[in-house]
Amino acid sequence: MTSTDEIAGERRQLINVAYRLLGSVTEAEDAVQDAYARWYALPRSRRDEIVSPGAWLTTVTSRICLDRLGSAHARRERYVGAWLPEPLPDRVEWDHARGVGPGDPADQIVLDESVTMAFLVVLDSMTPAERVAFVLHDVFRYPFAEIARVLDRTPAACKQLAASARRRASGARAPVAATGHADVVRHVKEAWETGDVAALVGLLNPAAVMTADGGGLVGTVLHPIEGGARIAQYMVAIAEMAPGLELLVRSVNGTPGLVARRAGVVVTVASFDVSDGRVSRIWVVRNPEKLRPWALPDAGSWNG
Repeated sequence: MTSTDEIAGERRQLINVAYRLLGSVTEAEDAVQDAYARWYALPRSRRDEIVSPGAWLTTVTSRICLDRLGSAHARRERYVGAWLPEPLPDRVEWDHARGVGPGDPADQIVLDESVTMAFLVVLDSMTPAERVAFVLHDVFRYPFAEIARVLDRTPAACKQLAASARRRASGARAPVAATGHADVVRHVKEAWETGDVAALVGLLNPAAVMTADGGGLVGTVLHPIEGGARIAQYMVAIAEMAPGLELLVRSVNGTPGLVARRAGVVVTVASFDVSDGRVSRIWVVRNPEKLRPWALPDAGSWNG
């Protein structure tokens, strides 16, 4: 017989799987809650028959995520502007100000290379089946025999799906060493704060691309901005239009990024892809619904 504590202890792993599959903390939590509801809806005799409740919960959670990924395409068509995954804070940097305990879903997600914004964006380019096969096998090391039960396909077919997804992900480089990445981001912050367009241009790859997600709830560009010079000019123009912004270098999905606060409230979170000492991609999330993990209840008393 499996104890309630053992079942509850699977939650962290399930949240980690679901976030990587869905790119949303809120949707990941909903998927896991749904999986638990299905577990407790089983007759006690059926639950007692399940040899590995953790594997059962992972399978059900993954199926729920697969269904949600399938319907996400229609939702994205109605989404205003570009859609980006929800950015994650590092609780080591924020918990003392947030006053949030370990039960918060965002705090249970392990920050590694499989949750960098660059990697999540690549995952979002995969088909739902590819994403499930790739994440479960390549990230969490689940055997294809178990993945086959999730996707209702043969293990051989799941292996092919993972291989196809791996080819899509092959262009995603390993993250730059934290020190080098942080130095570039810090220099971007300094140039942005001083309105130094020339310095920003020097820090940006000439072919850099900036993508912003406001979800139609706040103002931002609806289409990606291409070219380092155009991005630099846009960044400086935005800074001039939004006085009082406080910029902080903070971990975003495990790599150094920038957080903008106004009156102690986080209004923008930016992630960067750095290559050869220059920024090649910038992902800017302004949709307030995606910034809930960054809420700082007592931010006014924190000096960052």
